[in-house]
This record gives sequence, C-alpha cells and structure tokens, in this order.
Amino acid sequence: MDTPLTPDQNLDTFSPERRAAVLVETLPYIQRFRGSVIVVKFGGNAMVDDDLAARFAEDIVLMHSVGIRPVVVHGGAPQIGAMMDRLGLEAEFRDGLRVTDADTLDIARMVLVGKVNREIVASINVHGPLAVGLSGEDASLIQATALHPDLGFVGGVEAVNPAILDRVLAENLIPVVSTIGVDLSGQAYNINADTVAAALAGALAAERVMYLTDVDGLRSDVDDPGSRISRLDVDALEALIADGTVSGGMIPKAQACIDAVRAGVGSAHMVDGRLPHVLLLELFTNVGIGTMVLPAGVTLP
Repeated sequence: MDTPLTPDQNLDTFSPERRAAVLVETLPYIQRFRGSVIVVKFGGNAMVDDDLAARFAEDIVLMHSVGIRPVVVHGGAPQIGAMMDRLGLEAEFRDGLRVTDADTLDIARMVLVGKVNREIVASINVHGPLAVGLSGEDASLIQATALHPDLGFVGGVEAVNPAILDRVLAENLIPVVSTIGVDLSGQAYNINADTVAAALAGALAAERVMYLTDVDGLRSDVDDPGSRISRLDVDALEALIADGTVSGGMIPKAQACIDAVRAGVGSAHMVDGRLPHVLLLELFTNVGIGTMVLPAGVTLP
C-alpha cells in the first residue's frame, strides 16, 4: 500500500498510479478553498534563498490558478540589515525590535518598497502578469501608530483600509504588500510583517493566514523535533505563551496567529519555509506539516 506523501519525498519517485492519487488528494482542498482569500506572510530563509523564493512564487501562482485569492505580505529585516552594513550604519535593537530613526526609516522604505517588493512581484510575474506591488502607504492601506518613543519610527497597526486590496483582488490579480504604514499626518512607520499579515487577514475575512518561518512549527519542547504541535486553539496557545513554553522569537508569530484568529480568520498556520512547496503541502494534502491555530473550542478530526 502506498504511504502518504511526506515533505522529503519527490513526486517523481512515485509510480504513475501514486502520482494520480496525490493529485486526486488535492481535489477536495481545491474545491474548499476556491474563491477564498489566503494571506501568506513571506519571510525567513525562503526570502534569501533564490531557489526557495522561486518555489514560493510557483506555489502562489498555482494557488491563484485554482481559484484561490492569495495576498502576499513581506518584511525584509535581513535585507535592511545588509544595506545598513553596506552604508556603514550600526543597527540598534531593543527587545528584538530595530530602533528606527529617520535615516533608518529611509533605508527601510527603499529596501522594502523599492527592492524586496519588486523582486517578489517579478518572481511571480515570470509566470504571467499577475502580481501587483503595494505599500501600506498606498491608499492609506495600513494606518500606523508609533509603538514606543524609544523605538523611533517603528509602528503598530492602528487600522486597515482594505479598499485597494479589494480592487486588486477583484481584477484577479495578486497583491504583494510591503509593511510600511502611515499615520494620519503622513508620517511613515516600519511595521512588523507578522502583525501586518494578521491585520490584513482579519480585514479581508481571510480563510487562512500562513506564516513561513525557519522552524517546523510550534514545539512543546524546543529541542525535540518530535514534539511539534500539529494543531491547537487560541486559548491553548495563549496558555503556552503564559507558561513560557512559547518564548523568544516565536512569541510575535504566535501572537500574530492569535490576533488573526480572534479577528475572524478561519485558521492560522506556521510552516517551515525551508521546505520547497511548503504552502502546497500544507494547503492541498493530508500531510499537515506545520502548526494550525484554530478558534477557541474548535477541533478537527
């Protein structure tokens, strides 16, 4: 009997019959998600590995091709850091957040909007004229507010105006959003991409929000790969943050998942962006390779 497809297997190794079975396995998922908005936060190693970035673009185009309406959200911390190094500027961090003065903000806007966003759009558009690059500044998509005076121009999401995204999606195009927001006075802020993805997913009533990370999901024991938590609800996740099981750099991603689901998103997913085609594996197969966060009290078989 054929065994289930796993992330380290290549479809080319299967018999024609098994290949057909894998394709048939995707059908109910395609039918379920057709017409749904799925927000994908692109980040981690997948952003700096050219091969993984190309596979990511293929995943987004395939999702679009079967009737899903993907929205891509991206940050670019490594690229901002690299540009600052080239310019001889030293980054300052407080509680894991980059202190952003006026010069650093200019660099962030240049890198996120002018470089990273354009590269993602170009990688998708290799497959057809599909992607449209946007900034949170465009049409006041992301209204920002300062997080803390000591952090400078680091912002949080005050409100979302999804009108421009609705129009792009109505034209059957793929929005690619860089995470620069703006306040009512016109002042720009750099905002954490996990936070933006959660806010946009809530505003768009997305079916799912998916976070590409550099880990295989949440673990009850960070050092034990076998302790990955496949699914849990938001109450359980909040308890894991409170008791310290979820700590360090995973807290912002976990909190973003909670915020998205509490805002009405059907589920939030943390998946390992280092795996080629991880979005397809998580969406369209029975493998379930990441961590799924569900609304309070919701369980799945």
